[in-house]
Amino acid sequence: MGIQYKLFITITLHAIFLLQSIMVFSQKGEHENDFSYRNGSKSGPEHWGELHKEWTTCAKGHLQSPIPLSDKRVHILPYLGPLRCSYRPSQGVVKNRGHDIMLKWEDEAGGVWINGTEYSFKQLHWHSPSEHAINDHRYSLEMHMVHENAEKNVAVIGILYKIGRHDPFLAKIEKYIKKVAEKPGAKEAVGIVDPRHIRKGSRKYYRYMGSLTTPPCTEGVVWTIIKKVRTVSRDQLALLREALLDQEMNARPIQQINGRIIGLYQPK
Repeated sequence: MGIQYKLFITITLHAIFLLQSIMVFSQKGEHENDFSYRNGSKSGPEHWGELHKEWTTCAKGHLQSPIPLSDKRVHILPYLGPLRCSYRPSQGVVKNRGHDIMLKWEDEAGGVWINGTEYSFKQLHWHSPSEHAINDHRYSLEMHMVHENAEKNVAVIGILYKIGRHDPFLAKIEKYIKKVAEKPGAKEAVGIVDPRHIRKGSRKYYRYMGSLTTPPCTEGVVWTIIKKVRTVSRDQLALLREALLDQEMNARPIQQINGRIIGLYQPK
């Protein structure tokens, strides 16, 4: 790869990342539960962009998520550096949002630094099967760790899981998830939760610019997908799925890459 091409890739990727600084996001909308994942449903993913005028980006956007991640198409970007996170224990609340189970932090829980900007950790939730695919494979589960900076711009860290040994972090809050199961809108205080117990498992990660994967599908989200796939037990996966009413799955279909640059950081 020539020096000029490397420079072009670097400048282009930086320019795309800078778009986030002028975007304003809303993680929660007034129509939060007006959509579904059911195939053939009038409220399913293929119709999200038609349901409300605020959701047209779901159909017309060009930087939509999730996307397929392939080692054959990535650009190795050493300058991204190791993922810099600094989390701390904080009061947590589990909520059944109807379309997913969310763990939200009520107080400051630390955050992550991306391109010199701090993003505060707000909440995490799960999608099954995984929304992103790695080398053409979608896994059993995907956790999204949602962060916001001072301008309400969003950065999400995604962790994928396959069936295997139980996930220790999820195990700590299972009893609270059971209490809000099949009760959309229900909340349950879980006390102090330490985000540092979330196991990422690898310093390698993919980076690209995308969108929220639920309506309003707002673009400009900085995505970081951890390359290592972790494990979750069948019982834990069943709990997350069965907690939702009339939801066999809650993963958005794969979206078009549309020429986007997908970076990969891997330590030397």
